[in-house]
Amino acid sequence: MNSNDGGNRVEQVKPYGEGAKTEQVRQMFDAIAPAYDFMNRAMTLGIDIWWRRLAVKRLKRIAPAHILDVATGTGDFAIQLNDSLHPQRITGIDLSQGMLDEARRKVKGKGLESTITFEQGDCMALPMQDNTFDAVTVAFGVRNFEHLQQGYQEMARVLRPGGMLCVLELSTPTNPLIRWFYDLYTLHIIPAIGSMKSGDKSAYRYLPQSIAAVPQGDDMLQLMRNAGLKEATFRRLTLGVCTIYTAVK
Repeated sequence: MNSNDGGNRVEQVKPYGEGAKTEQVRQMFDAIAPAYDFMNRAMTLGIDIWWRRLAVKRLKRIAPAHILDVATGTGDFAIQLNDSLHPQRITGIDLSQGMLDEARRKVKGKGLESTITFEQGDCMALPMQDNTFDAVTVAFGVRNFEHLQQGYQEMARVLRPGGMLCVLELSTPTNPLIRWFYDLYTLHIIPAIGSMKSGDKSAYRYLPQSIAAVPQGDDMLQLMRNAGLKEATFRRLTLGVCTIYTAVK
């Protein structure tokens, strides 16, 4: 599979069938926003917190002062970036107003409004100037991009020279035995729990479909290189169910 095929495959996976993926993703996350954090913990057995912590460590060596968190969701990664790296400013951007409402509530509760701010926007056309951020991060979001290569190009555009892109994304294990249990869990158990908790079974069917379709490993790195980034590397985590990708402008 080449990177273009992989990008095209995940772009065709949508939560609700026909129509533009961006609008469907926005609709889906607005619908599940109140249940999102609970489902994240349940789906990953809480390991997603550790995954984010490992991703943050990748950024420590560049000590970023200004960070853009793309597909920021309910703000968990933005808050973790703040707590670990103590940057001057973090901007979170997301399609879903429902998710951003949850993120703002969390940040206000922690008294972090002066450091972490949020805005609604599309990663296909980031409303930021070129060469603005020391780091750009995405946690569990790139598979939701309507046009994956375009999203990478936009993130590279707003990075400063020497800045780092750090992507944390779910992936599929390669070991056949582990894959059998993984498929059972993601294809059957998660949709059932998701339907009961959020009322939107389609959203939690979309999840494993989008993970299976998104480019992984070297294919994902090639998308980064195509966007003009260098030093692209990846590290698989927890038997391959999550991967950290990094690259430098």
